[in-house]
Amino acid sequence: MKAKEILNHSKHRSFDYPARSWKFYQEWNDAIFLHWEVASDLIQPFLPKGIELDVLNEKTWVSLVAFNMNNIGIRSLPKLPHISDFHEINIRVYVICNNKPSVYFLNMEGSKRSSCKVLKALSKFPYRPSKMKRNSFSYTSSNQKENDWFYTEYRLENSPVIKDETDNWLTERYATFQDYKNQIIEYDVHHVPWPMQAIKIKKLEVNYPRFNHIINNQPDRVHYSKGVQVLTWDKKKVSL
Repeated sequence: MKAKEILNHSKHRSFDYPARSWKFYQEWNDAIFLHWEVASDLIQPFLPKGIELDVLNEKTWVSLVAFNMNNIGIRSLPKLPHISDFHEINIRVYVICNNKPSVYFLNMEGSKRSSCKVLKALSKFPYRPSKMKRNSFSYTSSNQKENDWFYTEYRLENSPVIKDETDNWLTERYATFQDYKNQIIEYDVHHVPWPMQAIKIKKLEVNYPRFNHIINNQPDRVHYSKGVQVLTWDKKKVSL
């Protein structure tokens, strides 16, 4: 899908995308979403000043998303093949800043050290490298330094997925806010609604010691998507 076509799909958004030109293109493919409903007071200590926790039915959620990051590039420039494609896992919570429902990342890790180094420098996101492997039915990640471990076996199913309010609340997020050196930076993104497919988790092991009180091996919801093409606007400093 061309960028103009992607931009024409915007009715599903809760706020408009920026009027200025987008800068980066990327694809988030073969995404596994694992979601846990948690008490708000367990998430609040992770948030920097100026970022408000978002809640649904007096609870909030934390999600682990494992996917393939593909074809990252700056608009109108050639892609760097050794940087543009890698596996990624992020752990995110749901927030509001500048009246935008958005996400805040507690953790971001990638399978290529070079990709993590470049993206951390450019985006200021907290990327770090981990050892990752993936095939059509499993996803593995480990980081000895942090004692982090993730493993899942899964099977995709053909049954249709009808997204409810909570599904949309969890997945249709079009901004990210992150703290960096005593400031808050914002990224706006845009893509068509996530196409969802049923997934059955056959085995799951999640061990992130600093987050074990909010995530465990029994998620409350799971999603799978073949992926979306994503347009991203350049970062900007948030005035609070």
